[in-house]
Amino acid sequence: MTDQTIGTRAQDERLPSSREVALCAARAAADKQAGDIAVLDVSKLIVITDYFVICSAGTHRQIRSVIDAVEAATRELGVKPVRREGESEGGWWLLDFIDVVVHVFGEQERAYYDLERLWRDAPKLAVEGADAPSAAR
Repeated sequence: MTDQTIGTRAQDERLPSSREVALCAARAAADKQAGDIAVLDVSKLIVITDYFVICSAGTHRQIRSVIDAVEAATRELGVKPVRREGESEGGWWLLDFIDVVVHVFGEQERAYYDLERLWRDAPKLAVEGADAPSAAR
């Protein structure tokens, strides 16, 4: 994957790197008090994306709030997701920016799917403003 294919551009400006988009999404999630934020660099492990941003929210309302905040923050960078998946009462939402995939889980769903265990070989990026233990490298 290259940093040139992230989502669709809102304007004809310099496209941010996938790392910039992932960290922006993580900071937006932290601003909405998402928990246990992890940014995994999966670029050397799979070919379909560069980063997973994974976080938890306590309620369905908070999940929607986190998703909306991530979309607004990344739109300011000039990118928007090519796909948004999830159900209004579902516990796992996904925003697909092509080179970055943001997963917002309810707490039970996060524990059940345990993506960090599945991708444990992926390096973690530190996220400023996120105090969760998994956000640190």
